[in-house]
Amino acid sequence: MTIQAAIGPAKTDTRGARLAGYRQLALRYGLSAFGPVAVSGAHFVASIIFLHAFSRTDFGLFAFLLVVVPFCLSLSGSLLGISITSRAIRDGKPGARDLGTHVKISLLFAGGAASAVAALLCAVHAPAVVAAILGVYGGVMTLRWFARSYAYAMHRPLRAVTSDFLYAVCIVGSLVTLVILHELTVLHAAIVLASASVLSLAAFGRRYLAQQFWPGRDGALADYAPIWRDITRWSLMGVVLTETTANAHAYLVTLIAGPGAFALLAIGALLMRPISLVYAALPDLERPAMARAIAAGDAPRALRIVKQFRTAVGAMWVVTVLAAGAILIWFPHLVLKKGYGENQALIVTALCAAIMAVRAVRTPESVLLQAAREFKPLARTSLWSSVASLIATLVLLMALGPIASLGGILAGEGLMTANIVGLSRRWRRAHA
Repeated sequence: MTIQAAIGPAKTDTRGARLAGYRQLALRYGLSAFGPVAVSGAHFVASIIFLHAFSRTDFGLFAFLLVVVPFCLSLSGSLLGISITSRAIRDGKPGARDLGTHVKISLLFAGGAASAVAALLCAVHAPAVVAAILGVYGGVMTLRWFARSYAYAMHRPLRAVTSDFLYAVCIVGSLVTLVILHELTVLHAAIVLASASVLSLAAFGRRYLAQQFWPGRDGALADYAPIWRDITRWSLMGVVLTETTANAHAYLVTLIAGPGAFALLAIGALLMRPISLVYAALPDLERPAMARAIAAGDAPRALRIVKQFRTAVGAMWVVTVLAAGAILIWFPHLVLKKGYGENQALIVTALCAAIMAVRAVRTPESVLLQAAREFKPLARTSLWSSVASLIATLVLLMALGPIASLGGILAGEGLMTANIVGLSRRWRRAHA
């Protein structure tokens, strides 16, 4: 037998195994990404409709909403998603008392989120009725986010994907219908968003929703105290500092210069919407898998998941940037109208793409550290980057204007990523 014949089957088998691995990876991320991509697509369509139908100020208002509500979702994930995942890994499934405690905290937090969203929108001069309806939207979306986290923790991703799909279909179908009927107003748009969030809860089933809205006697708010002390106070601090690093410009520009000034920056965020939503949603899938591997003492498996995660977000970043570039170069009329300069939009999009590239490096490492329950070091690591981002963004905004404020975000993101990568390397040396 020749050497080539001897090694041929091994090469074929290796190649086949590699292709099978890629197919499995694509299927895994395809299922988990389908829901977020559907939501991202719905938000993209909605934003395009709002951009062309509303004034610059009203478009900036809805763009600001799509910054504030995801922040509420991140807070929900840090307060509830991480801890319910930990309980599921430890006990196989959360006990009735644990679940009761979490759903009660979820309901309480949703009320706070609704009030905060409404108050912020009133602060930027949104009509009171619109602010109240969008406050309901923010509150219900936080309930939905905890339900998604619970579904993933219980190995029921199809419920989360179905909820995302219902939400997306409701938004796109309703807004397109309103456009055709010439009935699209700011108030009607707010009603569509709130209604879609409520309808999307149906995917989680009557039994779960009954427990969410009528939790009964199982669990108590006081039972959350040790969870807060051991886990969530640090994860919450990390989320707040990360938000300061990542979106200081949105709050500063909107509150200082108004929603109209933020509208141009929202063009870049709009075009980066697919990758930003994937960054937010994939951790719900990967964090439990990494945590199970770490709990089983299998650090190499956790690191393989990190590598797969990085590959997935990197590929999504490339697709998103290519699509954004194609739209701005060949079809700028899709996202721009009178009053939005093409050159300014290109600069904003390039800065947003750079920010997202830095986040692509940081996000898998950050999720690994969360899975390893390194919340306190993560929060401390985020402190200086948030301070740097806030100061740099404010200085650039006041000195050079809204577009330049994105430079402060890029600087803060770079510092945070460097710190988290360093922390991740130290964890790898200690455990791998």
